[in-house]
Amino acid sequence: MEKEKPIGVFDSGIGGLTVVKRIASYLPQEDIVYFGDTARVPYGSKSNDTIIDYGLQDAKFLMHKNIKALVVACNTVSSIALDQLKSRFDIPIIGMIDPGARMASLHSKNKKIGVIGTRSTISNQAYSKKIKRNDPSLYVFERACPLFVPLAEEGWTKHKATYEIAEEYLLEFGKIGIDTLVLGCTHYPILAEVIQYVVGKDVKLIDSGIAAAESVKEELERYNLLTNKFAIGNQSFFVSDIPMKFKELAELFLGRPISEVQKIDVESLTG
Repeated sequence: MEKEKPIGVFDSGIGGLTVVKRIASYLPQEDIVYFGDTARVPYGSKSNDTIIDYGLQDAKFLMHKNIKALVVACNTVSSIALDQLKSRFDIPIIGMIDPGARMASLHSKNKKIGVIGTRSTISNQAYSKKIKRNDPSLYVFERACPLFVPLAEEGWTKHKATYEIAEEYLLEFGKIGIDTLVLGCTHYPILAEVIQYVVGKDVKLIDSGIAAAESVKEELERYNLLTNKFAIGNQSFFVSDIPMKFKELAELFLGRPISEVQKIDVESLTG
């Protein structure tokens, strides 16, 4: 019965759906339960203590859904609270930092890697520490891009303002000459077309969601938790608030229609 339990995935908002899409492509038979804490997004501007509290609350909610593995599809929580989550819950827990850092380390040829993320992820040097642990000869240049999250949540994937903000954030990477750029926030793949245009086609974008999906598959195989089902898995979606555009954006990010998004009372997370 353990094998037939769902995979739990949480993020501070809608960005984690990019990770759900990647997991579903790697493991199409698996059931997935997603929770987006849309009432309290963004996490990246919060204190470390608050982020740890929110991460534990989000995980506890998904544990009540009887999950077999937990994916922390939030780079901010992954960079700050992963150890606390692993010590609290006795199931495989996969964050975003380790898989993304490993993929970037393996890809870079000129040893110059850029990382963009929320203020918390960048200030904690989450990616640079992991990348340099993989290969001390690598140079890592990090930049906080806090406005990317609300732009993604708003669905401004091709808006003129998004291009202008991206140019402001990413200009220094062109001067440095990076060949690899880690999208260190699950919202950022939504803006990948804009980011790629600004940094240039020769820079490889690292989607940490792809790397995390590979790690999920590896962990389920290691613990003999892959489902035995042959049918396509079910996906259910829970949020702490339902913005007007949530369903529209969710369908855009997932590339398919969804039937229902269930709202939960944020007070139930803190109780």
